[in-house]
Amino acid sequence: MSYPATHRIVTAQPPGGPEVLAVENEKLRPLKSGEVLIRTAACGINRPDQIERLGFYPAPPGSPKGLGLECSGHIAAIGSAVEFWREGDAVCALVPGGGYSDYVIAPQGSVLAAPQSIPLDEAAGLPETVFTVWANVFEAGALLQGETILVHGGASGIGTTAIQMAKAAGATVIATAGSEERCELCRLLGADLAINYKLDDFEQRVREAGGADVVLDMVGGEYVQKNINVMREKGRMVSIAFLSGSRVEVDLLLVMLKKLTLTGSTLRARPEAEKARLAAAIRETVWPWIETGKLRPVIDSRFDLDDVRSAHERLDQGAQAGKILLIP
Repeated sequence: MSYPATHRIVTAQPPGGPEVLAVENEKLRPLKSGEVLIRTAACGINRPDQIERLGFYPAPPGSPKGLGLECSGHIAAIGSAVEFWREGDAVCALVPGGGYSDYVIAPQGSVLAAPQSIPLDEAAGLPETVFTVWANVFEAGALLQGETILVHGGASGIGTTAIQMAKAAGATVIATAGSEERCELCRLLGADLAINYKLDDFEQRVREAGGADVVLDMVGGEYVQKNINVMREKGRMVSIAFLSGSRVEVDLLLVMLKKLTLTGSTLRARPEAEKARLAAAIRETVWPWIETGKLRPVIDSRFDLDDVRSAHERLDQGAQAGKILLIP
């Protein structure tokens, strides 16, 4: 195919609510060495996109212009030194920016073959969540078969992915969610215990269940001390967001006595070589779980790219269960 001259991207200038989002036509730059061009089937929406829209999550230097961290589609062109991909391949990809687009440029190391067992558009809901869960639950959190993990935000894109991946790895899963409907979704995905945090004290319920070896926390605030309280000896808490605040006061004596590990990370700013390493591990371990039906993306809704404001309104309302997709 001929190389497109332009592509549509989504920008947020100035920062603010969904109303600041705009779909623009942007000149499509030539591919650099090791890059591929993807004609997108769908683009995934993630919480970091909301934070970037608000002006609090700047893209790493050199990132493509525009919002969006993941997509799926077919490879439309390849740059020099691309070893693994050919035009026409069905793929999904993690990108540092510019993922809300009809054509997305991606480093080859962050590209994965689209699983054949799910529709191509749904594969757009995999990269950001799977990379995040693998890096934080299985690497930083070192979750082992037979251990118990506590997943906060169990009905979110990250949460639904974490529940399924942990169960596939042989762990016991406790999840929190904000309604009985969302708790039921967590159970359907494999959670052994789902706690409605609006009705129950999750700390008490987790204690009664015997505690947790690993905690995946995206709440922060007062949850941090509660997480420490319910963690077993040598437990690991991994923080990936802080919806209730990043500044906390904790009892370090309990951390010391239990020999706990408190850690956290972000994904977007990691070097491409690191993301390629994660992709290789995911390809070997996680992709077979998809093909055997142990993991699937949970899709909440689909919106046209031109209707990106409505998609972000749904995100802001916290109404979604699973991932929201944009369709170019």
